[in-house]
Amino acid sequence: MRARPLTLIQDELVDYDQAMERMTELVGQRQRDERPDTLWLLSHPSVYTIGRRTPMAHLPDPGRGIPVVETGRGGQLTYHGPGQLVGYLIVKLGEDEGIVDYVREVELRLAEALGKLGLPAERRDTPPGSELLTGVWTVETGRKVISIGMRQSRGVTSHGFALNVDGDLEPWHWAIACGMPDVDMTSLKRELGSTSMNEVRTAVAAAFEATT
Repeated sequence: MRARPLTLIQDELVDYDQAMERMTELVGQRQRDERPDTLWLLSHPSVYTIGRRTPMAHLPDPGRGIPVVETGRGGQLTYHGPGQLVGYLIVKLGEDEGIVDYVREVELRLAEALGKLGLPAERRDTPPGSELLTGVWTVETGRKVISIGMRQSRGVTSHGFALNVDGDLEPWHWAIACGMPDVDMTSLKRELGSTSMNEVRTAVAAAFEATT
């Protein structure tokens, strides 16, 4: 894996719409070479985000009271909420790279971070004709712990990953996550018993060579 140091930005809870506005600004700055490659770590209040091809049948009952927002990233429905670490990656890709190449790198870096936190994890290749298995999965229990959805525009990536740390997993059961009705979403707390958000932030930043 090539060395790719990033500049680190950290925030706590940021409204999803406000985060999208800022991410758009960061992407524009990177496209104009006004800022370096960047990792932005934060969390969101409860919200479901969907891709352009997410079927209506996968959406939650509106009575649950959690907003649903359409987003420009790849992938299907994802839930965000407190206790989840979100990472937005604003990275200028090399001429020999595509978004699929970079997503694979992101999976490997995140699996490395989870391993150092004590949770063996892996990426998965998608069999032909199957729903995309993009993300990171636990080795021992086979559960999905990180969702990934990204895009690129004029050679710069946006959006990123969502790592379940110690938040409520119940909202995942109210919709069909990742286009997979049988997916078992998990968290570091569920797998390890206890965890620290600060420790997770530090491990993820290190895996991406990200410093302030």
